[in-house]
Amino acid sequence: MNLVAPPGVEQLREYLGRSLFSRVAGPAGPENRDRIHHAPGPRWFGPDRPIRRVHGDASMFIGGLSALLLQSLHPLAMAAVAAHSGYRGDPWGRLQRTSTFLAVTTFGRAEDAERAVARVRAVHRMVSGVTSGGEPYRAADPHLLGWVHAAEVASFLGAHQRFGAAPLDGTGCDGYLADTARIASALGAEAPPADRAALAARLAAYRPELRATSQAREAARFLLFRPPLPVPALAPYAVLAANAVALLPPWARELLGLPCPPLVERMCVRPAGHALTGAIRWAMPPPRRGAGG
Repeated sequence: MNLVAPPGVEQLREYLGRSLFSRVAGPAGPENRDRIHHAPGPRWFGPDRPIRRVHGDASMFIGGLSALLLQSLHPLAMAAVAAHSGYRGDPWGRLQRTSTFLAVTTFGRAEDAERAVARVRAVHRMVSGVTSGGEPYRAADPHLLGWVHAAEVASFLGAHQRFGAAPLDGTGCDGYLADTARIASALGAEAPPADRAALAARLAAYRPELRATSQAREAARFLLFRPPLPVPALAPYAVLAANAVALLPPWARELLGLPCPPLVERMCVRPAGHALTGAIRWAMPPPRRGAGG
């Protein structure tokens, strides 16, 4: 027997899906989505590659916020973001540019992915400066790009393994890291890790360089407690934020002053995270496979 959702439920689903998609993808989202998923041509990654499973899942909402918090702990990366990214004045624009880049490089045509990487590299070449402590930074520095990449993929993969609709096995996790290493190498990152052992070693190697500067703590306060959102969205966002914090390594939470008691996490935070990602998945089903697979 086929069950049909009542019209009101389907309308709610469509409304929520459109609202979420417009926030993440911006005004050009529908046009970009059609081109990314349906334009014919070779892709960097085939339809069965792990990167597609991870980057196409609702768990990315939690993983993305957790990645920003973790990345902020490198003083040079945080100084570059604070001075050049405009994350406070235009947070949604930054999110939309990042999500579009991830979508293009993961699902889009190879020629579009190459153009997207070239644009990011051109921006990175123009970003440089000095921290308040007198340390110089360059966004194009391969070592700094290596940290940004390692923190990002650790967060994305961690969120997927915890909240994804179909978590990866060990081979799939290593395959995901090998996939993302291709993008990071194209961006100029220093020897990006291609499996879990290499990722763990890389994160440990960066650990002595990390600390919570005043800029990092201010960014965390803005992202977690002062998001520019309408009132109805604040409660779901609080669930997302709590799970993004819980996903961080304990040492990172300690540096940022963001405790997450284990019992509260196990009994309240994590179940709410599963409910939230399930709701996002319901509202935003994946696009149909197009000419690119």
